[in-house]
Amino acid sequence: MSECTHNCETCGVENCESRTIEKLKPHRLSNIKKIYAVISGKGGVGKSLVTSLLGSALNKSGHSVAIIDADVTGPSIPQAFGLKGKLAESDEDGLYPVLSKHGVKIMSANLLLEDNEAPIIWRGPLVSSFVQQLFTDVIYGEVEYLLIDMPPGTGDIPLTVFQMIPIDGIVVVGSPQELVGMVVAKSINMAHMMNIPIIGIVENMAYIKCPKCGEKINVFGDGNFANDVKRHGLEVVAEIPIDPALAKAVDSGNVEEYQTNVMDKLVKLL
Repeated sequence: MSECTHNCETCGVENCESRTIEKLKPHRLSNIKKIYAVISGKGGVGKSLVTSLLGSALNKSGHSVAIIDADVTGPSIPQAFGLKGKLAESDEDGLYPVLSKHGVKIMSANLLLEDNEAPIIWRGPLVSSFVQQLFTDVIYGEVEYLLIDMPPGTGDIPLTVFQMIPIDGIVVVGSPQELVGMVVAKSINMAHMMNIPIIGIVENMAYIKCPKCGEKINVFGDGNFANDVKRHGLEVVAEIPIDPALAKAVDSGNVEEYQTNVMDKLVKLL
């Protein structure tokens, strides 16, 4: 018996679930124009940082933005935007996202918990169902861009989101280390297999600037990250430096206050 390869162009399974599954629809009071997922093949490369910076950049450009923190067991989006505690409210119509200081709509598991440090100990199917509910049951209202901050890897949640939610494209996050480059390739190949357009690659921790002369220093050496990306027919659309001021802004919940133009090219592509 043939098994699904999750590649609809070559898969031989005729009544495949991936072909016949119906995409989820947002809440009846939500009108979302574009949906993009931010993914990485492994943890610790700055996926949530990229999501936060991109959401802030879109908002500063005059667009209405919402962010779903789909990393349910390791949520970090609320922290970047300075949101702590059980802030999400609901009424008879549904659940509402929490507004950041500058009006970005945020929805995360941590905004439903009294204690930010309380662990969410759920098995995969329950987490997948919860992520779907963050899309279908939350009232986002009129939104031009919905960003989904994904958990790392190519497992249950990315597969659920790619199959169930009408994604317009993905942004892949990586860093210069050779090992990460290999893992980035896995994310790229998954997107191709699922027929999801890739907008571009963001290189985090790309360099650090000398505080005295401003010269760019490649902390991880002169790697071939850009060349590896080109090998897949893609391009690096943003390079985020190692910047103590950025780390401080995120840790203090003030990512929206950080002044940067690193996301300008990516914003124009969305």
